[in-house]
Amino acid sequence: MSATDSAPSWVLGHAERTPDASAVDSPWTRLTYRQLSERMRSLAGHLHASGVVPGDKVLIALPLGSAGAVAALAVQALGACAVELDRETGATSVDAILTQTGARHAFIFGQDTRKWTGKGLGHLYVVHSARPPERMLQALSPATCTWVQEDGALDADVKVTPLDVLPSTSAQAHASIVYTSGSTGTPRGVIQTFGNIAANTRSIVEYLGLTSRDRAHLVLPLHYCYGKSVLQTHLLVGGSVFLDPRFMYPQVVLEAMAAEKSTGFAGVPLTFELLRRQAGAEALSKLRLRYATQAGGGMSPETTQWTRDALYPAELYVMYGQTEATARLSYLPPTRATEKAGSIGVAIPGVELRVAGEDGKALPTGETGHLVARGANVTPGYLKDAEETAAILKDGWLWTGDLAWKDADGFIFLVGRAKEILKVGGHRVSPAEMEHQLARHPAVREVAVVGVPDALGGEAACAVVALQEGVAVKEDDLRRFCRESLPAHKVPRHVVFVEALPRGPSGKVLKAELRTQYSSVGSS
Repeated sequence: MSATDSAPSWVLGHAERTPDASAVDSPWTRLTYRQLSERMRSLAGHLHASGVVPGDKVLIALPLGSAGAVAALAVQALGACAVELDRETGATSVDAILTQTGARHAFIFGQDTRKWTGKGLGHLYVVHSARPPERMLQALSPATCTWVQEDGALDADVKVTPLDVLPSTSAQAHASIVYTSGSTGTPRGVIQTFGNIAANTRSIVEYLGLTSRDRAHLVLPLHYCYGKSVLQTHLLVGGSVFLDPRFMYPQVVLEAMAAEKSTGFAGVPLTFELLRRQAGAEALSKLRLRYATQAGGGMSPETTQWTRDALYPAELYVMYGQTEATARLSYLPPTRATEKAGSIGVAIPGVELRVAGEDGKALPTGETGHLVARGANVTPGYLKDAEETAAILKDGWLWTGDLAWKDADGFIFLVGRAKEILKVGGHRVSPAEMEHQLARHPAVREVAVVGVPDALGGEAACAVVALQEGVAVKEDDLRRFCRESLPAHKVPRHVVFVEALPRGPSGKVLKAELRTQYSSVGSS
């Protein structure tokens, strides 16, 4: 692979052709392609001078903002690998990741310096709005510290030779390591190669029809592959991205989307559910979106329809993917949304999807089996974990862990996670089916169904429900509601009420936590 098909090379190309075009902005910083290129090249030059070479892993633990985008580009410009972490990653996990990656360099946020003391890192790039106070840097001793401004610029006093020419990089070289929770509780690093990223980025650009006129409003973190893909796709076409970490105030974000004339918006189900609850009609009417995308788990039919209506005439693309597929595997064309409601759509360009039996062979139309995928975007595996890699990569196919079926037109419908399918009274039951029914009840704000031990043996379904504010409903009322549309074995045995469901950084419900918490609910 030449150096001409990577995110750093895309930036350099646009810096030559359209240097004054907007590239990466935030509420506090503005970067044109010329400025983004200059900062990327300077930071890459400094990283090189401090000992980073192709193949090295460099940690990035920063909030959503321009500095994080510049840092990852600079690392990859050297042919090195960006390891982007959630700032909230616990100390034990950080230690495991440092051991696994062998990283000696890291980008950290000034407010987090206490968390990074004594980690054995050789060089720390501290992102701070102003020159960090000396006591902050002393706390990180003996590591060498370099100040990086919030827009990714180095301190003016730092002498550096900017990177002049990008090195030629193999398509198989590691460009990014994205960490997910492993089945043993140990962080699991998904490898994304330069070839993986280029393939997935070009595919997404194709089906979304992105051009240099597009401007995405991004509220998702860059350590999440969905958020990263939004940035990468717009950098490929010469568009722009407004990085907005203020989604805790949805009205503020909507006002910014209108003011910035954003054409695209990406969210997980929780994102759109919060908009549904808090967005005012006037603010929504001022948006000029061309498209919106939703991934990160299934969204309730009611919220999906609300999103289509509220953001009209923008088109909503419902999508499906995995970190192990770089970002994306399928999408539902908006023109087929009504006809194929509930489907995750069809394979994205360059990807093949199959519903397979236990032997990996394709199953007939309408039959439920394992969803498997192959394409240039599929990971070569997990970092230093051959056993887990072998569990998901078989004969050139990625086993997604999801069960699904295909209709006669080739559209795919998910049934649920293979590991989450419940065995209730001899029946195989999908929690998603129960969740969709319960979510239709007007009193239910959000719900998750998990399997818990049944006192009579086997499993029982437990619905964990958060109610709408100020609304009261009884367990039996919800069970009766389920019986209106579901057979008896698909009605939850237990219903527990909570204020809110536990969620991870990407907004996904932490079902493992719920299974543990309510494992004894049926023992009394």
